[in-house]
Amino acid sequence: MQKKGLVSCITPVWNGEKYIGYMLDSVLRQSYPLIEMILVDDGSEDHTLEIAEGYREKFADKGYEYQIVYTRHKNASAAINRGLERIQGEYLIWPDSDDVLEKDSIKKRVDFLAGNPEYSSVRSLMFYFDDDGQMVSDNEKIGDITEEKLFWDILYSRTFVCCGCYMLRTKDFFTVYPKRCIPESPVGQNFQMLLPYMYRYNCHTIPETLYGVRVHEDSHSRKTRTQKEEEDRYKGFEKLIDEIGRICHIRCFSEKKKIICWKLQRRYSIARKYGKHLKAMEAKLLLSIFHEHAAGKR
Repeated sequence: MQKKGLVSCITPVWNGEKYIGYMLDSVLRQSYPLIEMILVDDGSEDHTLEIAEGYREKFADKGYEYQIVYTRHKNASAAINRGLERIQGEYLIWPDSDDVLEKDSIKKRVDFLAGNPEYSSVRSLMFYFDDDGQMVSDNEKIGDITEEKLFWDILYSRTFVCCGCYMLRTKDFFTVYPKRCIPESPVGQNFQMLLPYMYRYNCHTIPETLYGVRVHEDSHSRKTRTQKEEEDRYKGFEKLIDEIGRICHIRCFSEKKKIICWKLQRRYSIARKYGKHLKAMEAKLLLSIFHEHAAGKR
């Protein structure tokens, strides 16, 4: 049963003892009164669970619901699924375990959706900070914040995928995923959460920085990877995008073309990065041939 006005906040965490307290503290500082916090521990081997357990009384004092879900270590998307099974809110957010929410982050997004029922999602802008609390820059693109059809902009990295900035209506999310289960993939959870939803629904952007992204070397998205790890990651994303295409029922030629071009451009980039000139030439040639073939179809 969905509870009107309630915001379900799902955060997957793995070995997050260093930062999880900051994220939970930022939830407790929220000005919005109706929140359920679902922390899904993905088999941590440090003191994450001990720290999380220490927050039960604080959440009770605030009047927020608080659940800690324990799972064996797999990946973030699998952990998200354990949280999706339990949510009761009208709205859904999923901030990362090392990031923070500004005080009015949830309230301002709920206020927008409550006042604009024609929208199924809303997002804010973000800021980046380091372990010393200093503002830092990042290369993630903002894009055109007046654009509301975000599927292709997110896929092609023309705008940000920063998970904690987005808020979705749960009834619409479960229209996309009626089994309350996103595809489980080792390469992340944000594409699964966002792309099928953004293919179907528009998203408004609040032009305020309501979410803070911590920039540090241990971050899963920023850590240094070996060549094999990076190549495997690229293959994982290709497989994931094929699955997302099936979820979205993408059938028209022009949209399939965009997905194929996305794959070829990524293959070209990683081949060049590691000096695989033949593979780079092959990807570039296929991209050129495909564009010519697509032009002939029009």
